[in-house]
Amino acid sequence: MESIFSLVIAKANYVAYIILMMVGLYAMIAKNNLIKKIVGMSIFQTAIILFYVSIGCKRGATIPILEHHAPPEGVAHGAEKVVAHAMDAIRVADYINPLPHVLMLTAIVVGVATLGVALALAIKVYKTYGTLEEDEINQQLRSG
Repeated sequence: MESIFSLVIAKANYVAYIILMMVGLYAMIAKNNLIKKIVGMSIFQTAIILFYVSIGCKRGATIPILEHHAPPEGVAHGAEKVVAHAMDAIRVADYINPLPHVLMLTAIVVGVATLGVALALAIKVYKTYGTLEEDEINQQLRSG
């Protein structure tokens, strides 16, 4: 029992992201108000972005920027140059993978655009039907 508790504490950020995802999913499914559904969608997107960014982190790693050095003096072209370069090899494990962060930067832009379009559509729905409640909108659609 103690090992499960220590595992949950060690991965508390993941537990928080899962809780945020479930709150967002619940709001999208269970709520009848369109604004509440849109807020739930935004919470869900944010939780996924936080999850992916936290996956991309590594303890003790650094950013993947390589400094290019001039070849050592006196080293000729050919085998000596290859040997000198191999001695200065980099270890991939020492660097953070930038791909999750770059993808989530794109996801943030898409999320903001989606939120803007959803809110604009909610305004249009409100002007057309006078309400943002799904049940009332469905009732108006059926009756007329």
